[in-house]
Amino acid sequence: MEEKVQWKSAGLSLSGVVELPQGMQRGERRAAILVLHGFGSNKDSPMVRTVTRMFTSLGYVALRFDMRGCGESEGERGRVICLEQVDDTKSAVDFLAAAGYVDPRRIAVFGHSFGAAVAVYAAGTEPRIAACISSGGWGHGEKKFRKQHASPEAWQRFSAMMEEGRRRARRGERMMVPRFDIVPIRPGLRGNLAAGSILEFPFEVVESMYAFTANDVVGRIAPRPLLLLHPSDDSVTPTEQSIELFAHAGQPTDLHLFAQVDHFLFSDDNPMVQAVVRDWLRRYFPA
Repeated sequence: MEEKVQWKSAGLSLSGVVELPQGMQRGERRAAILVLHGFGSNKDSPMVRTVTRMFTSLGYVALRFDMRGCGESEGERGRVICLEQVDDTKSAVDFLAAAGYVDPRRIAVFGHSFGAAVAVYAAGTEPRIAACISSGGWGHGEKKFRKQHASPEAWQRFSAMMEEGRRRARRGERMMVPRFDIVPIRPGLRGNLAAGSILEFPFEVVESMYAFTANDVVGRIAPRPLLLLHPSDDSVTPTEQSIELFAHAGQPTDLHLFAQVDHFLFSDDNPMVQAVVRDWLRRYFPA
């Protein structure tokens, strides 16, 4: 069962879909999991739907929603500032905590890629989030960018773009940056991007990502549980980003690296990935 919902974050209307598990009774309150989409994506991406379907099949309420500036939510299209997305996540916690079908003490967050970094940061700064799952996330924006633009020529191009964006900002001008100049994705993986994904972003998005350091707050999640998932050889978000998050985290934290899959861990209904998530939830955050 699905229900379209809306709520406000910083005066902007956010659009979401609540999915309820089968067999849920009127008046019953269940544990819930927020699902955060990736960079410039939206709540209707096949990967997000795969994840919410997995959670509801396990007995959880799931809420997938569009961050401001994405999908059907209000806000300047493509202006996906990291800390503003953290605020949107906290507003989603507010929404679920007030819902009569959710136990407000048992709200977890899942995020993929950009959404994973936001999920970790939100969990580290919002004690009402009871558990966190990060898939292909990152904890240090500058280090992430340096590895994503690893060759001297690529880093020179990226640095030149940053200098030009800052120069224009000082002059009060706006610069738009193509998606793959920010986060390169090899052509063979681009089919995993959701329909309607944003392909151009204002420069301030790059600045917000560069300065974003979930490593600084991930240790505050403990003693609440944290699960870090990452491909063992990720061509989009460097694998060492999740390893560094693990190094900065408290306990209980689990880190799982998966071979023979690249970045989009949930796009192919990977049974091994889903088994790890299912077993971890049973142990640390049962429905």
